[in-house]
Amino acid sequence: MAVEKRAAYRDQTYWGRPIPGFGDPKASVLVLGLAPAAHGANRTGRVFTGDRSGDWLYRAMHRAGLANQPTSVSADDGLRLRGAWVTAAVKCAPPDNKPLPVERDACRPFLQRELGLLQRVKVVVCLGGFAYEAACTELGVRPRPRFGHGVEAEAPNGWTLLCSYHPSQQNTFTGRLTEPMLDGVFERAVALARVR
Repeated sequence: MAVEKRAAYRDQTYWGRPIPGFGDPKASVLVLGLAPAAHGANRTGRVFTGDRSGDWLYRAMHRAGLANQPTSVSADDGLRLRGAWVTAAVKCAPPDNKPLPVERDACRPFLQRELGLLQRVKVVVCLGGFAYEAACTELGVRPRPRFGHGVEAEAPNGWTLLCSYHPSQQNTFTGRLTEPMLDGVFERAVALARVR
């Protein structure tokens, strides 16, 4: 995917490798997304960076007190997270931004290691149904409540899974997800995790 570039980025060198999670190693809030965007994280090397989904995400995290700034355009732009870690279920940009279950399964060991290292997590904000399914699988959530914006589920380890529609252009341009809706999810996450 790093070979096919958008005209606006044709002079940039794309990262084009698996995208690691990043943030505060002492995070109590974990934000779990779908996969790196082809011309966002796949280009910049940092998840939810350099694309419109990231613009929405980091504005909401900034308003919730989890990020020091509301934007992220590159891996070295000064963004720091406080009490939060951001990652994706799939680590490489999938074709058409539609990862297959086999891709999720191939990346599963990387997500398992991240979850094992983040000892203070209390809340997982699942951005979209794919991320929610991955979190439920990893954390053994059974029965699994049906995905929907604002749905909460308790994992056997005591973590709360908190669902949000993904901040994709498909959802934000149509009004399926609004900034107040996303803010509400992060306000709830902060309250549950007692980050502030």
